[in-house]
Amino acid sequence: MKFGIIKERKNPPDRRVVFTPEELVRLQQEHPEAEVVVETSDIRIFSDNAYRNLGITVSDDLSDCDVLFGVKEIPTDHLIPNKKYFFFSHTIKKQAHNRKLLQAVLNKNITLYDHETIVDANNRRLIGFGRYAGIVGAYNGFRAFGIKYELFTLPKAETLTGKDDLIVRLKRQILPNIKIVLTGHGKVGMGAKEILDGMKIKQVSVADFLTKVYTQPVYTQIDVLDYNKRKDGQVLDNQDFYHNPQDYVSDFERFTKVADIFMAGHFHANGSPDILTREMLNAPDCKIKVVADISCDVDGPIACTIKASTIAEPFFGYLPSEHKEVPYTHPGSVMVMSVDNLPCELPKDASEGFGEMFMQHVIPAFFNGDKDGILERAKITENGKLTPRFAYLQDYVEGK
Repeated sequence: MKFGIIKERKNPPDRRVVFTPEELVRLQQEHPEAEVVVETSDIRIFSDNAYRNLGITVSDDLSDCDVLFGVKEIPTDHLIPNKKYFFFSHTIKKQAHNRKLLQAVLNKNITLYDHETIVDANNRRLIGFGRYAGIVGAYNGFRAFGIKYELFTLPKAETLTGKDDLIVRLKRQILPNIKIVLTGHGKVGMGAKEILDGMKIKQVSVADFLTKVYTQPVYTQIDVLDYNKRKDGQVLDNQDFYHNPQDYVSDFERFTKVADIFMAGHFHANGSPDILTREMLNAPDCKIKVVADISCDVDGPIACTIKASTIAEPFFGYLPSEHKEVPYTHPGSVMVMSVDNLPCELPKDASEGFGEMFMQHVIPAFFNGDKDGILERAKITENGKLTPRFAYLQDYVEGK
């Protein structure tokens, strides 16, 4: 079995990689029968020499590899026919801009595994960059707050060395007695929590957050039943919400009346109610003036996320009264951060964490006959066709 690590070719450039040099050494130690080659790259966070110095082969030719690992979408003219590929294809939600990519994968008889479809038997995702999105997104939320209120200026995360450096910079700032509401208990939400806890911001209960006044910054981390309620008034459980989202409406307005910053790290399923509506943001008693939408669903459950922002220009203003973008200096605006590739700002940390997860959950499947079905579940295409699990993409492939 010969594994290849491909050069990232998508623009803007992405410096992350599936495996660090140290993880590839570990792979070869644990599986001596595996061969590894790394495609030469001038943008990767780890240099070619960082791999060579540990005895890893670096080459500009991966044509004899069996399995190829990348991070982002691959330009269609760089896809090698008849290979197995792992990368984020961004096709499983029928994203229109990547239809040609999936068509090319099928036409070139490529077996495609998507990092997003690597799940356990209960459909829980096993790998991803979500934790690092949460870490950088929370940091950017405080950057936005400092800029909006002219309190402090923080450097961009991409100019710092990692999570610990972000926390050091944040702890130097003096914050007023603000309240921060954080949604989500998955990898994204818990990544944001790492920043809040690292800053020693006090975590309080939902009830106290909504009713008490504090002399220090505080935050609360809320779950789906904290910000959604059944239309008939019944209080059931999370599973009822997941199975019957149409029976719920947002109950987030009670947080908008007391929170200064909203950090959105939730997963929002199709059919779930909108969370933060334009009406809530337009209400005279709405206190939220900074929204760090780490989940970044454009035109989705958070009304002010009308576009994805960029690492170069992470902030914009949203005017609720007119539902449009304005300069974030506009006095009536909500300051929004909705960068959709946040982990790119911490490429070293993100690559190290991703490689560890990949070694734990995916690599063993190549050598144990895929006994847990990891590869089988993740497989989107095979033999020029969609697999049964992803047959729902057929009309998308056909352009219907």
